[in-house]
Amino acid sequence: MQQKVIEIIAEIKEEPGLLQTLSGASDLTLDAALDSLQIINFILRVEDEFNIEVDFDTFDLEHLKSVDRFSAYVAGLAVQ
Repeated sequence: MQQKVIEIIAEIKEEPGLLQTLSGASDLTLDAALDSLQIINFILRVEDEFNIEVDFDTFDLEHLKSVDRFSAYVAGLAVQ
């Protein structure tokens, strides 16, 4: 899941080089430099990719602190 999340970030940013520079520890707002509109597009793309619905009542900006944290959040939604 981590690799797919990184692929989606690179797709949203239109920067294929991110595939080599981002890792599980990468911060989505600092390292990937996703702005607010890109974060919305990223979340919508993740919802489509993993067939989930992000619940913004439980979503916290802490989930964006790393690819691993975000992937764990998405994995938690996928099993519900």
